[in-house]
Amino acid sequence: MAMNTGKVVVGGLVAGLVLNIGDFVINTMLLVADNAAFMTRLGLDPAAMESFAGMLPWIVIDFLMGLLIVWTYAAIRPRFGAGVSTAIIAGLIPFLGVTLILAGFTSMGVFTTSMFVKGSAAALVNTLIAAVAGAWVYTEA
Repeated sequence: MAMNTGKVVVGGLVAGLVLNIGDFVINTMLLVADNAAFMTRLGLDPAAMESFAGMLPWIVIDFLMGLLIVWTYAAIRPRFGAGVSTAIIAGLIPFLGVTLILAGFTSMGVFTTSMFVKGSAAALVNTLIAAVAGAWVYTEA
């Protein structure tokens, strides 16, 4: 069967919305102290980071990540079958890629181990919820 491109886009937007909502909660509640310490340590301006211009790239990235997750789901669905377990696999693939890169930055001292572990755990939950939501929307052509 052919991949349903329209449903990939719609599912990706749903997944991206879930990722954006989750990231908002994670960064304004769970990691707020870690983020403040991170910005101070690197000499970043918190006002610039919290402005719309500072947030816009991350909003776009979450929507692109949602599209990537649902595209991955659509690509592996013929082999693994439709459903939650396939959606979880589709979400784990980009999550693990990003997490490995962030682990490298953590080993270089860019992120603290605590921030990396908390952020990765929260991102895992957020990504898997987004993957299931996006996959729920997707149907074959």
